[in-house]
Amino acid sequence: MLGLQHVLVMYTGCVTVPLVFGAAAGLDASTIALLINADLMVAGVVTMIQGAGVGRLLGVRMPVMAGAAFTAVTPMILIAGEYGIQAVYGSMLAAGIFGLLFAWPFAKAARFFPPLVSGVVITVVGLALIGVGVNLVVGSDPKAADYAAPSRLALAAFVVIVILLVARFGRGFLAQTGVLLGLLAGTAVAVPLGLVDLSAVRGADWIGVSAPFHFGAPEFPPVAVISMCVVMLVLFAESTADLIAVAELTGKDVAGCHRTPRSTIQRRGRIGAWPPLVADQAAPHRDPQVDRLAQVHPH
Repeated sequence: MLGLQHVLVMYTGCVTVPLVFGAAAGLDASTIALLINADLMVAGVVTMIQGAGVGRLLGVRMPVMAGAAFTAVTPMILIAGEYGIQAVYGSMLAAGIFGLLFAWPFAKAARFFPPLVSGVVITVVGLALIGVGVNLVVGSDPKAADYAAPSRLALAAFVVIVILLVARFGRGFLAQTGVLLGLLAGTAVAVPLGLVDLSAVRGADWIGVSAPFHFGAPEFPPVAVISMCVVMLVLFAESTADLIAVAELTGKDVAGCHRTPRSTIQRRGRIGAWPPLVADQAAPHRDPQVDRLAQVHPH
């Protein structure tokens, strides 16, 4: 049951990140579905590696679950708009390699990055995504008949209210699933309003495989690569803090030991180099998972 709760908390990010990125990049529904499938697949594989470990090379062997990081969404959208989707995955491949090379020195310097720094970065990223969210609500074509239609605005307000109510009055696991419950409630209301099209679902295969390089050969514009490398550094700081918190909650002794922070950072670099191969943009980072662990395993 605890594992199912963690999956539900993780599921929100693994679905929302590809939805936001795909909509902003102008991808069709089938391609966005491919991103979601690849996102969930990578999250599952990395979760097993993190929990069980592979020798001394991979995995922190702690109860952590990989998810999708919102930190990279805005840079990905900007790169897609300026250079194209191939550049998004090329820059992610390059950032993954950068992460592998930079893991060891960053592990030694991680203590110099206070929570204030990463907190400001995450806040700026969230504010930058407001425009994307607004376009998803009102529509992208001002000349369309349903642009900013009252039904769309009312549905968006309903979803926000559901999320806020769950976050405010929910307890424990329920409070962590507010966004997921908001998505489900909003979809249920959208069906009778004619805002949900399930035709693509009816024709979809039950089992499929994410083909490597779905978008073609990756491209490596220098500006895009540098941008994603900076994002990788931010994710380094976030994931290091997350894993240290989990270690404290589970009684793991990481004080004075560089191996745990380094393995945390190295897994970030490894998975950063892998997802673009299967058309995914996920990165393992889920602060709500740490919160959930704290609720069921208090010290």
